[in-house]
Amino acid sequence: MRWLISWSNLSDVTVDGHLSSFTFNALRRLLPSRWDGMSGTDHTELQSIRLEIDHIDDQLLALINRRAHCAKKVAAIKTSQGEIDCFHRPEREVEVLRRMMDKNEGPLSRQTIGRFFRELMSECLALEKPLVVAFLGPQGTFTQQAAYRHFGQAINTTPTTTIEDIFKLVESGACQYGVVPVENSTDGVITHTLDSLLHSSLVITGEVSLRIHHNLMSSHERLDAIEVVYSHQQSLAQCRQWLDRYLPNTPRTPVSSNAEAARLAGQQDHAAAIAGEVAADLYGLHILERDIEDEPDNTTRFLVLGRNPVGSTGTDKTSLLLTLQNDPGALYGVLEPFARHGISMSKIESRPSRKVAWDYVFFVDVEGHLQDESLAKALKEVGEHVTLLKILGSYPRAIV
Repeated sequence: MRWLISWSNLSDVTVDGHLSSFTFNALRRLLPSRWDGMSGTDHTELQSIRLEIDHIDDQLLALINRRAHCAKKVAAIKTSQGEIDCFHRPEREVEVLRRMMDKNEGPLSRQTIGRFFRELMSECLALEKPLVVAFLGPQGTFTQQAAYRHFGQAINTTPTTTIEDIFKLVESGACQYGVVPVENSTDGVITHTLDSLLHSSLVITGEVSLRIHHNLMSSHERLDAIEVVYSHQQSLAQCRQWLDRYLPNTPRTPVSSNAEAARLAGQQDHAAAIAGEVAADLYGLHILERDIEDEPDNTTRFLVLGRNPVGSTGTDKTSLLLTLQNDPGALYGVLEPFARHGISMSKIESRPSRKVAWDYVFFVDVEGHLQDESLAKALKEVGEHVTLLKILGSYPRAIV
């Protein structure tokens, strides 16, 4: 049977001048090439590619679930060996991520592959036993975002009100890990974190570098309706130029966190908050303006804290805490062994020891792992020139 219907005479099959939904869908099926703007040959090729994609997706689904079954077997073996607290192995995770990213030939980027496998491993680990991770709350902060970046979404997060509380929760075993901010590219170090590291028995097991994007959000959809802006004092300072230009006469109220600002903005008419995108989703706010920070490269570095040391991965950092003897050339005596053994120092930061006036503690980051022979030799020599040498942890450099 030959159909003589064409797009030019659709008036013959209309109801009150409009196509019925049944007629519309029927014609779409009858005239696919005209509908898609493609020739019959192109449409056939497209259908073939879609069938191939469906077949690949079926294979991926089967392989993903096969991997998940293997993860459950691993959990059973570890449990039989007496491991019940934490099945997470940071060095093994990094090994898998780096191997997949190095083997990637595109067209997907290395970072895309890394994020995909991070989430896959996160979900598989949750089948064994979900991780409980403490972060600086409330819900929706950049610290929580950093926790998800490092561990994936399949974790249980516990908000705290202070950095000190994060240390306490991990030390007590209530959480397997904690995530704390340690420095910002605009505002410098987070002193509360450094002071807590001085007295804690925890070790650093990882790091996260998070690009900080500040967004203006509100329950309203118009900028001219905003009568007050809430945010953390630090974020208000980081967005001052934008606020001066677009909301010069609007009061700015500092609060304990950006997430708290978003919560308040969701409860009050004509209020706005400066916070991360995750806070907008959490509190049901409209993002009025994105990326309003004054410094385009604003980045915060976070540390991951745990109770167990991490094995070598080949691309590691080691963080140290040092107190020096009050002698001429004491600092040189610390730095010289690193240089002689070819150890790159990526950071050195001083803080008052709070014990004796003008006595300082130095926080140092160097490349390498404690298990590396060259670093071990350098640290042995450094120990001869200091009154205290505390290893805060050797851990993999951030790769995702």
